[in-house]
Amino acid sequence: MIKIDLVTGFLGAGKTTFIKKYASYLLKKGMNIGILENDFGAVNVDMMLLKELEGENCELEMIAGGCDRETHRRRFKTKLIAMGMCGYDRVIVEPSGIFDVDEFFDALHEEPLDRWYEVGNVITIVDAGLEEELSAQGEYLLGSEAACAGRVVFSRAGETSVEKIRETTARLNQAMETIRCSRRFGEDIFCKDWESLSDKDYEMLLNCGHRKETYEKQHFVQQAFQSLYFMNTGICAEKLKEASDKIMSDSECGSVFRIKGFARNKEGNWMELNAVRGESCLRPIDTGQEVIIVIGEAPVKEKIESQLNFMTDN
Repeated sequence: MIKIDLVTGFLGAGKTTFIKKYASYLLKKGMNIGILENDFGAVNVDMMLLKELEGENCELEMIAGGCDRETHRRRFKTKLIAMGMCGYDRVIVEPSGIFDVDEFFDALHEEPLDRWYEVGNVITIVDAGLEEELSAQGEYLLGSEAACAGRVVFSRAGETSVEKIRETTARLNQAMETIRCSRRFGEDIFCKDWESLSDKDYEMLLNCGHRKETYEKQHFVQQAFQSLYFMNTGICAEKLKEASDKIMSDSECGSVFRIKGFARNKEGNWMELNAVRGESCLRPIDTGQEVIIVIGEAPVKEKIESQLNFMTDN
């Protein structure tokens, strides 16, 4: 049977960055892998960020959002059926930051997937510097994504204070209490600078498995999280970085968690923007597409667009 791993986590936690490192280790071990990007939005930026992994022993597949829940479930199952015929040693699924983890387990209990796949690991990425305020829906997503994890992995641990890491651990445990799950986290959280991960660390993660925990499902009448797309804005990468900082600090733009996308810099080279609250960075990338994705709770399109247009005009 094919081992299948789920790498989940809240918006902007660092799932794609982790998968780059995790998948690179699997390739070094000689594995033949497939990566399924199961994104919330209609344009899959994260798949473009993983392009450098693509090759003879690594294939990338995607499901973009923009459809209702049932259609999305059907597309997810159909894609896994197709991937099950490709002879992979392992499949890695990266969902969006607002993914219902039960969808993953439910799909794998259906025919023919139950005969082809075996759940390997559930790895949940949590930002070590998690913000203090989350909505009820955000708190639920944080807890439900961590409940069944074989390992919770803190991102940005190397740049986060010990005190803040303690606070984030307490916030995670509060989320578990909110969803009425008995599981609690402490020393079992993997908290290490990702730049210094050893083969021993990767082997531990490769064999961390998953847990079967119960928690109280919550259903929200209205989906608070939305993604907005801006294409062909003409904004340069340096101005985009500046605009992203302004958008995430401006309450009139809504509660924006994440901005990601691509733009050319002043020299005409493609750059990748990855921005969360309190941190934004640009890095060179071989190829890109002029697209900006803004994700948050009730983002205000007109206000965000005006910030982007202002930077483009100046």
